Amino acid sequence: METTGGAADEIADWSRGYLDRHLGRSLVTVGEQIKLGIEAMRYLVVDLVRGRFPFEYFVRESVFMANTALLPSFFVAIPIGVTLSIQFGLLAGQVGATSLAGAASGLAVIRQGAPLVTALMMAATVGSAICADLGSRTIREEVDAMKVMGVSPVRRLVVPRLAAAVVVGTALTGMITFIGFLAGYLFNVYVQDGAPGSFVATFASFATVGDLVLAMVKAVVFGAIVAIVACQKGLSTHGGPAGVANSVNSTVVGSIMLLMVVNVLFTQLYVIAFPRASF
Repeated sequence: METTGGAADEIADWSRGYLDRHLGRSLVTVGEQIKLGIEAMRYLVVDLVRGRFPFEYFVRESVFMANTALLPSFFVAIPIGVTLSIQFGLLAGQVGATSLAGAASGLAVIRQGAPLVTALMMAATVGSAICADLGSRTIREEVDAMKVMGVSPVRRLVVPRLAAAVVVGTALTGMITFIGFLAGYLFNVYVQDGAPGSFVATFASFATVGDLVLAMVKAVVFGAIVAIVACQKGLSTHGGPAGVANSVNSTVVGSIMLLMVVNVLFTQLYVIAFPRASF
């Protein structure tokens, strides 16, 4: 009986410790990310108004992010467009509405495919690179040195990366939208023997400007989320090189999970606000 009671106590202690280590730490991390995001947005607006925004650093970070995420996004967008065309083509054929394949696959690319592909590529490539850079600076005590000299790490390191991630994420979303739609069109016409005019006509009939606006808004929010999560993880790195690796892993996993949740919220809010345009 004592053995059983001791084991039960150990399990209970481990459970409480697990909740404290993971749930409690997760709440603290989310709070730090919200605080960092608000502070970075405040600095961004103030620096733009006062003309103190570091445009050279912003351009350099934008070029780096574009070079990092462009090719992976390009090669992921093609199979996404083809896959959506296959699935909606089969579904449309089963219900006898093959003429609607263009509208269905095209809308799926704009509303969901392009923003999600951009978000995942940004999290996997750009987010990990940002976190690795800031994490290395943190463990080398460069960030502490900046604070001692009176230089704000948020203003100097976070704000340009935040602006660059938003701009690059928006541009990548537009590119992936075009590539995904073109890939679906070519596959539908040349592989599934669809009618080119029917594909384009049905897409033009159902797609609205609001769909593209929604995709761009998602891109802006997703880019900001990736940048804030990566910067927060990088600036809170500890434990040497192993800590940098752990922070990069946490950045990718945490960003993707948060992006999926935000995407669901955006989609549901759009359906509620524009019920007719959602079908």
